[in-house]
Amino acid sequence: MIDLRADVGDPGINVRRLKSTARKLLRSAGHPAGELSLLLTGDAQVRELNRAHRGKDKATDVLSFPAEGRDSKETFLGDIAISLDTARRQAAEYDAPLQNEVNRLLIHGLLHLLGHDHHEPIERAVMESEERRLAAAIAMPWPYD
Repeated sequence: MIDLRADVGDPGINVRRLKSTARKLLRSAGHPAGELSLLLTGDAQVRELNRAHRGKDKATDVLSFPAEGRDSKETFLGDIAISLDTARRQAAEYDAPLQNEVNRLLIHGLLHLLGHDHHEPIERAVMESEERRLAAAIAMPWPYD
C-alpha cells in the first residue's frame, strides 16, 4: 500500500501515476509487498521536519524516515517527504519535467528507507548505481548523465 498525501493545493503532477510508480519501484527494489507513506509538501514543512528530526534548520528536497524497529518480515518501510517547491526548482535546473524530478526524489527516498546512504564515496557509488537501475525500471531518463 502506498499512502500518499499532498498538503499543497495542486501538486502539479499526476498523483495516481506517482502511486503506480511507487509500486513499480517497490517491486524493482525487491519489496513487492512493501508499504510506505509519501507526503508531498512544501519547503516550510520539510524544513520543520528536517529541524525536528535531523537538527538541520533548512529545507531539502527529500526526507526519509525508516520504520523504527522494522524486521525483515514487516512490510511497512517508512515515510518519505518530498518538497515540491525544491523539486520544481531542481526540475528547472535539470530541464526535466516535474513528474520526473519527483520520481527521482522518490527513488532516492526509497533507497534510504532500504538502508542505502551516500556519506562515503563507496556508499555513494552503490546508491547511485541503484538509483540508475530503478530509474531504468520505470523507463525514466536519469538527469545526471
